[in-house]
Amino acid sequence: MGLSKNEIDEKKQEIIDFADIGEHINQPVKSYSSGMFARLAFACAINVDPDILIVDEVLSVGDMAFQLKCFKKFEDFKKKGKTILFVTHSVGDVLRNCDRSIIISAGEKIFDGDAKSGVEKYKKMIVGLDEEAFQYKKKVLNDSKVEVKDSDKSWKEHFLQNPDLITYGNGAAEIIDYGIFDSDGNYALTINNDDEYIVKAKIRFYKDIDEPIFAMSLKDFKGLEVAGVNTKEYKIPTGNFKAGDEVIVEYRQTFPLMPERYAFSFGCTKYNDAGELEVFDRKYDSIIIEIISTERGSLGLLDLKTKFEIKKC
Repeated sequence: MGLSKNEIDEKKQEIIDFADIGEHINQPVKSYSSGMFARLAFACAINVDPDILIVDEVLSVGDMAFQLKCFKKFEDFKKKGKTILFVTHSVGDVLRNCDRSIIISAGEKIFDGDAKSGVEKYKKMIVGLDEEAFQYKKKVLNDSKVEVKDSDKSWKEHFLQNPDLITYGNGAAEIIDYGIFDSDGNYALTINNDDEYIVKAKIRFYKDIDEPIFAMSLKDFKGLEVAGVNTKEYKIPTGNFKAGDEVIVEYRQTFPLMPERYAFSFGCTKYNDAGELEVFDRKYDSIIIEIISTERGSLGLLDLKTKFEIKKC
């Protein structure tokens, strides 16, 4: 790596401590597992003060403690103004650690922009619904046009709607409305993290669909998905729908999250006979809600609602 013997001696113990592979440090690397090899290689690269650090999926082989050490080192490098080129398919890691994202497909750079926008584009690509291949607007299939009279005012109009709403799908169904309500059925423009609420989504079908998957999730303002549910994971049968049918899906729950503003997302999908995910409609970051706490403060993402007991010994 172009280091002198003195520089190596100076860094050697730091590298050994960071790799943390115990007595194996004295064994030939040909006897290492892929994880041990990656830990030692990463420790060597990260502890010699590089100007540019290239990391290619290496963190997928480390345990949680090792990954935490690596991300802490990333933060130290970022504070020093160094460049980290982080190659990964983990969108969560991109959102947590990156300021800029580049997507490469078949050797071509097809996106270069902020991390959140890159993650959203990547999600569309993996279900075959990239915006360059489709126009993501309301679409009624030619073989089953349905006229439906809408009410004067929708649920979503009562909420702070995101002007940068991300919506896409193949048009077989459409999420036409959504909102959040308190236990008395009133619109909940803010959410107390101690109380129960009902999140509703209204879906209209333009094609016959059996057992669709309904989903709801929340993101923080960095674009990190902090919580989400769907009917498939909960093993909830959803039923069969004909073109022209409408359904209201209700999610009844509390939101034990830290006080902050969150964006709610909704989805209607299904796995086809080939095991591929079909996205009928997704409304990402649709409405923005503030979660508050009237009782206490806390740290991190979740409010653990801890009950303290202190006894003097």
